[in-house]
Amino acid sequence: MNQREIIQKTADYIKQEFSDDSSGHDWRHIYRVWQTALYICNIEKADAFIVQLAALLHDLDDWKFNDSEDGTPLRARNWLKSLNLDSSTIDAVCRIIERVSYKGAGVEDKMDSLEGFIVQDADRLDAIGAIGIARAFAYGGYKNRPLYDPDSSPQLHQTFEQYKNSKSDTINHFHEKLLLLKDKMNTAAARRIAEQRHEVMIQFLKQFMDEIRNADFSPPT
Repeated sequence: MNQREIIQKTADYIKQEFSDDSSGHDWRHIYRVWQTALYICNIEKADAFIVQLAALLHDLDDWKFNDSEDGTPLRARNWLKSLNLDSSTIDAVCRIIERVSYKGAGVEDKMDSLEGFIVQDADRLDAIGAIGIARAFAYGGYKNRPLYDPDSSPQLHQTFEQYKNSKSDTINHFHEKLLLLKDKMNTAAARRIAEQRHEVMIQFLKQFMDEIRNADFSPPT
């Protein structure tokens, strides 16, 4: 198979694997990350083959949906091996997958390649803006979390364990992660897109809190 055929076969595989997802990590999410990563890749002149494979496979071993505690890309590595790819390509893709996820506000980001920066930016862009808002509440519902708890405060997690074990409400998630992503973008193209999407979230949260306050009517006398 040539590279184009490998990418298409991987896309078909991932589309089937994520066809029933209801957590906001479905095939359409992965498709958007794939296409956004390819867009940034063309600007940055990175290795498009590595970028596309990592974008397509980035959620296959996600710790949120697998037994793996740390997202070790066992399934992704096995898939790449089944395609008879060389070990350097497999290692490059798996290295990105291992490091792509956000693991807490205070946790060091260990991504170390241009291709990895691009895939990480694409994934983070899909976590903010209008789509990011929708995905946040989809995931909150999937995990049976409340929309908003006035007695719960956001926590800027300093370890992956703290972040992974958090049961915080969805509004807190904006302050614990989503509002922080604008300043964590790696590439200029992603930073430009993130500016507008960040503002969408700011306006949403303002409207949400206004409606919460306005709903707190005093009982009739």
